[in-house]
Amino acid sequence: MIKIKGQVKLECHNKEGKLLWSTKWLRNTITNVGLAVISGLAGNVDAQTAFTYLAVGTSATAESATHTALQAEITDSGLARAASTVSRVTTTQTNDTLQLTYMWTATATKAVEEVGVFNAASAGTMLGRKLTTTKTVNNTETLSATYQFIFS
Repeated sequence: MIKIKGQVKLECHNKEGKLLWSTKWLRNTITNVGLAVISGLAGNVDAQTAFTYLAVGTSATAESATHTALQAEITDSGLARAASTVSRVTTTQTNDTLQLTYMWTATATKAVEEVGVFNAASAGTMLGRKLTTTKTVNNTETLSATYQFIFS
């Protein structure tokens, strides 16, 4: 049996690089539509697109495997959806973990409540979503996301 476990960590730094807060590792919810894309990618069926985009939002709506998008995605203030750096890292077995990373620089203050992984620059399919509790990012601060999907 193959299992997929998602986890995400957000960190905020001031412009001098000092860590202001970290969520530590949070386990996420894998979406039903995301699982359908993964099965298509594994079998090269229906021209699926890989998950390479990270986004944050402002909604505290409870997580659900039936969600297909963030509930209130941020599209401004330097925190819009972005193409991440994608790699494979080792958790237990060589290259068993997909890792996406990105660092935004805020141009205004926002309260981040949710984070997600997508396979398109806009719309697309969401693979995973996690609530962060209210995390404030102020103008000139950086927000770093590291999102991992561990296959076992």
